Amino acid sequence: MSEQKIPLAGVIGSPIEHSKSPQIHRHWLSSMGLDGYYIPMRVAPDDLKTVLKTLPKAGFVGVNVTIPHKVAVLEIADLVTDRATLIGAANTLIFRQDGKIHADNTDGYGFIKNLESVPGGWDSKAGPAAIFGAGGAARAVIAALLDAGVPEILIANRTRVRAEALHKDFGKRLRVFDWVQAGNMLDYAATVVNTSSLGMTGQPPLRVPLDGLQKGAVVTDLVYAPLKTKLLEVAEEAGCRTVDGLGMLLHQAVPGFERWFGARPTVDSATRAAALR
Repeated sequence: MSEQKIPLAGVIGSPIEHSKSPQIHRHWLSSMGLDGYYIPMRVAPDDLKTVLKTLPKAGFVGVNVTIPHKVAVLEIADLVTDRATLIGAANTLIFRQDGKIHADNTDGYGFIKNLESVPGGWDSKAGPAAIFGAGGAARAVIAALLDAGVPEILIANRTRVRAEALHKDFGKRLRVFDWVQAGNMLDYAATVVNTSSLGMTGQPPLRVPLDGLQKGAVVTDLVYAPLKTKLLEVAEEAGCRTVDGLGMLLHQAVPGFERWFGARPTVDSATRAAALR
């Protein structure tokens, strides 16, 4: 009788050293007493297809995907979920027993779960959402907000043409503002999201006037280094309810872990501590 293989999973990207995913998944494996390993792998774009076709033969059950591979894996996968197609990127691959590679995007799921963790809860129907940035993260956030029933999305990006492209893809519930008018979105917004890298350690600050923030609005920043960005600081002072970006990273990891290792992990204070180690 053959011994059951210990499941292997991991994260592929280039670079990969910054990824917190190994700390998160290893914490869950250890705290739940499960057999399995989660390994960071630096994979060059030219090697991506070869690596993905080889990993299942080495005992891998799936991988997370980070920059710069999130778009390229869609071409390699045999099956792509509707949400990954809509977002135009995948962050989670499942290597099926029939040899097929299944691509999904759990970023939107993680984003909404994180929003719902805000003190007092989050009401998707409370009013429009204002979004700074129009990159890949914005696509996942917009898809998730529209799916959750947010009535309208106001979006501004330093390069307006990228925001216009999102308006074209996602339709009439999006309204584009010029970057110089980005602060005006806050007058109407019940939810405010920074999806850009502005405000991140080593990046330029988010230079948007924030005096329009509405008391009681839910404000989140996908940046989690620093954990409390200037946006979140100012929002707290304005009486908004805030949630940092680390929770999205933790919650997006849950569906993949469950598929690979057969148990659903809990996002709690111990998980946060493991990610911040």
